[in-house]
Amino acid sequence: MNEGGWDADGKGPSVWDTFTHQGGERVFKNQTGDVACGSYTLWEEDLKCIKQLGLTHYRFSLSWSRLLPDGTTGFINQKGIDYYNKIIDDLLTNGVTPIVTLYHYDLPQALEDKGGWLSETVIESFDKYARFCFSTFGDRVKQWITINEPNVFALLAYDLGIYAPGVPHFGTGAYQAAHNLIKAHARSWHSYDSLFRKEQKGMVSLTIFAAWVEPADPNSVSDQEAAKRAMAFCLDFFAKPIFTDGDYPEVVKSQIAFMSKKQGYPSSRLPEFTEEEKRMIKGTADFFAVHYYTTRLVKYQENKKGELGFFQDVEIQIFPDPSWIRSLDWIYVVPWGIRKVLKYIKDTYNNPVIYITENGFPQRDPASLDDTQRWEYFRQTFQELFKAIQLDKVNCKIYCLWSLLDNFEWIQGYNSRFGLFHVDFEDPARPRVPYTSAKEYAKLIQNNGLEDHP
Repeated sequence: MNEGGWDADGKGPSVWDTFTHQGGERVFKNQTGDVACGSYTLWEEDLKCIKQLGLTHYRFSLSWSRLLPDGTTGFINQKGIDYYNKIIDDLLTNGVTPIVTLYHYDLPQALEDKGGWLSETVIESFDKYARFCFSTFGDRVKQWITINEPNVFALLAYDLGIYAPGVPHFGTGAYQAAHNLIKAHARSWHSYDSLFRKEQKGMVSLTIFAAWVEPADPNSVSDQEAAKRAMAFCLDFFAKPIFTDGDYPEVVKSQIAFMSKKQGYPSSRLPEFTEEEKRMIKGTADFFAVHYYTTRLVKYQENKKGELGFFQDVEIQIFPDPSWIRSLDWIYVVPWGIRKVLKYIKDTYNNPVIYITENGFPQRDPASLDDTQRWEYFRQTFQELFKAIQLDKVNCKIYCLWSLLDNFEWIQGYNSRFGLFHVDFEDPARPRVPYTSAKEYAKLIQNNGLEDHP
């Protein structure tokens, strides 16, 4: 979240505007994205950073409520169109390919008021928004992401309620939201396929967050099974319907049905797709986009009391290996995890073209521009990525580092700094200054690889 300009030039409120303005320490120090990096007015400065790095691709998200303030095409905000047209045109003029995300957590508040992602009505709203974007920008944008990390978003926003809109629905919200997210993605893919693909010749997918997991005790069958369940609930929950057969993994369906019955529900808390919906969902991605940040160990933890909740359904306990270096907060430095995730995707989903659309580490000392230690984490990660490509023959075509600038990191506010460029959020001018890693990354791009890597 780096645009700022939360109510500038006709932009409508998003759920994150509402959520952050309510206070209550739900976000670090009650910080908001009202100004953030100020990219709405400082795009030219962002472009300088992009050129300084020598990027070949740049991924950014559209704000639904900047383009369609009430979430519908009833009113279209031309100033929003102008802003994104300039970004797209400037990137292309400078030889940078735009990768555009339609939806990155920020539902227009007007649609949340009608039930948000818990309501089936959002599917048609999203499809109309997607069609509007394909029609408006698709003559130049050829790589589209419909929805960013639906697996994380469904859980944090609608089940645990720690992300906007901030209302928990333990044990049901994630599944209901996920069901609608998958159908909305599939509908919009079909819209592109039938109405725009022939002329625009682009590609459409969604991007899935994937942590790697290992059994805490590799010799324990119950831990091995727990690790398989963890991958099924995290990655395959979205990937299997879309890339394989239109339906959830069997272990996910059986596990939730078993727990639901134990809890006295008349049917499973996981909604079912109809046969027609399965046919609509199957095969609705042109590449496999994934985010990798970290790895965890997984241990079987029986849900004896039949407690309600996502992790209780999976019957796992997750934790880091004590020997792993903690970068910050939830991220532990486990470079080999990226190779394992990529190999898993290759083997499970018939060797698809893979885009890594996010991978990164936060800078531990925000006061220092010298992040040599952070660059070492990146270097080790790139070595594992090269092994995946060269040794495992993973078909990885694009890598996008998170992120260009320090920005508003959701409930972490400005406390987690993932940028290659430092942003001073106390300075109204929001100056962008490169960390050491920015200079190293520019070298890597120039050399098309690490200097010490064959």
